[in-house]
Amino acid sequence: MVAKLMDYSKYRYDQQRKLRDMKKSQRVVEVKEIRLSPTIDKHDFDTKLKHALKFLQKGDKVKITIRFFGRMITHQEVGRDVISKFIQAVGDNATVESYPKMDGRNMIAIIAPHQTNQ
Repeated sequence: MVAKLMDYSKYRYDQQRKLRDMKKSQRVVEVKEIRLSPTIDKHDFDTKLKHALKFLQKGDKVKITIRFFGRMITHQEVGRDVISKFIQAVGDNATVESYPKMDGRNMIAIIAPHQTNQ
């Protein structure tokens, strides 16, 4: 066979249907941000933790940010302790994608939900 005759409009329609079905099945992962402070109180910490767990259950990644104001920047270990305590509190619900690192006056860590094979 040298050439195949076909209905181009039907072909285009089928291609658009396939594209639409592929878009329906894909999941867009969002990155939600939780802002903490080096001097955060226990109740505020627990509230932020609940929000982070809710985001992780939905399947979103969570970016933990600590902003250092004024002279707080000289005590970065306090912020690192707060982030590590937060990650430990999340526990087995997430995996650490990016460990705490400084980015200007901010310390940032990223956690992602565990991938389940479906």
